[in-house]
Amino acid sequence: MSFDGFFTHAMVNELNTKLATGRVSKINQPYENEIIITIRANGNNYPLLLSANPSYARVQITNISYSNPEKPTNFNMTLRKYLNGAILNKVSQLDNDRVLKLHFLTRNELGDLQETVLITEIMARHSNIILINGHDLNVIDAVKRIGSDKNRYRTLLPGDTYINPPKQDTINLFEHNSIELLQSLNSQFPNAEVLASNLQKSFQGLSYATALCMANLMHENNNLSDSIDKFIKIYNNPRPTIFEKDSRTDFTVYPFNFNNNVKEFNSLSEMLDFYYRDKAQRDRTKEQGNLLIKIAKNELKKSRKKAKKLQKTLDETKNADEYRIKGEILMTYLGKIKRGMKEIILPNFYDNQNDIKIKLSNKISPSENAQKYFKRYQKDKNAVSYVNNQIKINNQNIEYFDNILSQIELAKPEDLKDIKLEFKQEGYLKNHNYHNKGKHKKVKISKPESFISDNGIEIQVGKNNLQNDKLTLKSADKREIWLHAQKIHGSHVIVKSFNPDEDTVAQAAKLTAYFSKARDSANVPVDYVQVKHVRKPNGAKPGMVIYDSQNTLYVTPTEELVNKLRENYKKSKLM
Repeated sequence: MSFDGFFTHAMVNELNTKLATGRVSKINQPYENEIIITIRANGNNYPLLLSANPSYARVQITNISYSNPEKPTNFNMTLRKYLNGAILNKVSQLDNDRVLKLHFLTRNELGDLQETVLITEIMARHSNIILINGHDLNVIDAVKRIGSDKNRYRTLLPGDTYINPPKQDTINLFEHNSIELLQSLNSQFPNAEVLASNLQKSFQGLSYATALCMANLMHENNNLSDSIDKFIKIYNNPRPTIFEKDSRTDFTVYPFNFNNNVKEFNSLSEMLDFYYRDKAQRDRTKEQGNLLIKIAKNELKKSRKKAKKLQKTLDETKNADEYRIKGEILMTYLGKIKRGMKEIILPNFYDNQNDIKIKLSNKISPSENAQKYFKRYQKDKNAVSYVNNQIKINNQNIEYFDNILSQIELAKPEDLKDIKLEFKQEGYLKNHNYHNKGKHKKVKISKPESFISDNGIEIQVGKNNLQNDKLTLKSADKREIWLHAQKIHGSHVIVKSFNPDEDTVAQAAKLTAYFSKARDSANVPVDYVQVKHVRKPNGAKPGMVIYDSQNTLYVTPTEELVNKLRENYKKSKLM
């Protein structure tokens, strides 16, 4: 089910119940198209997420952590100027459309009360967040400024008059009794799918999934009026549910009996947090790490291209011994060679005296021809050693950038700053416009994530190469236990104990498998050993270590265990 007009209706009710009369305490813009407004209401702080993300546009209360950029955006500063300390009077919806309005009461420079409205338009790639004056509808600013070159119907620039999105000629079911039209449609279209499509044409705010739920309710009850009443009550008193249908997981406001329901939630916001946690995080990481991904893929492409060239060169040097043999044969039979000859056939004493044809240069002496073969032999012999060394270095580069791409794939947006720092230190960002001009503050490596096992032992997990190096080579005691997925890109993990119990090691191994490229695999091999057996080779890339004397566990990672051990750590900090 999408965040359509009906879902917006249910969310407005939820937000009014929890947030109305609350006061704005903080405003942040952690991501390009997303705003977090913390509202203090009824003794609680509620982080309200307003998202104009093209793929995951929505409004909800969120408990997912986020990190703020070092410098706030201009739009964020504008929101702070107009809304800091404001009272949220109410949340409203434009008809039954995907337009949600937050009505704030603020005071102007003279101390007079005035209304400022923050509007979230949930419309896929056209989604936007707009701040307007309530009394004259003038646009103060928008997270996506829209000029006349992009939209002829309306512009969204500071000073423009705000115009609602184009209204469809459809009926708002929450405000109009349309039982006769519904009866007509119900009798005309006995097929639920066809009825759903026609309901969309007549009623506002219906996605196809919502319309199909409505059609099924209409068909399962002979009393159409009761079916419609039930449908409306569902959106006024939702039971948020994650369900599966056709091997696809989705969310809905109610556990309809024609879906395979998986899990119910206490609120729509809690359900959306569960549903979007990984999807939105991957999208945010990809958006913020786009430059890093581009660099890694380009370097990986160059290294793989170089690998082919090096292998071709190595293949060409396989005949080095043949040049040596020909040189020795020529030196043995110098008396038979006359200057000016272009080739000669001589017995090969390395091949049972069988004849061998040797090409000659007619411009040099017989001895010089032999020396020419010896020089070619020596050149190829030296090349073999050089090329093999280059292949080793190049393979390490391929491994390194493969690992970086895996880390970005598993990373949270806040983990990317360490990878950016690493790329700067390694020289991969020098030709990119990543840094602003002027003096830069020294960037500190972020801390690894901590967990607590069920037996109370801390487990630390590095999320990138710089964290891994610091965790393994500097922070960890040599007697503690180090873990890594066997021959798989992933995190360094440290059990903060000299002699941990088996259950703790097993839980640490599952964390190790989860924070690796094998996250979605079963029976993942995880090596574990004391830190003293782990070392970094000279000149090795960040994050690269070698180890010995290890034991191996085979485990299947689960998100439930990760969340459980994460909560254990949070609880330990409150004690």
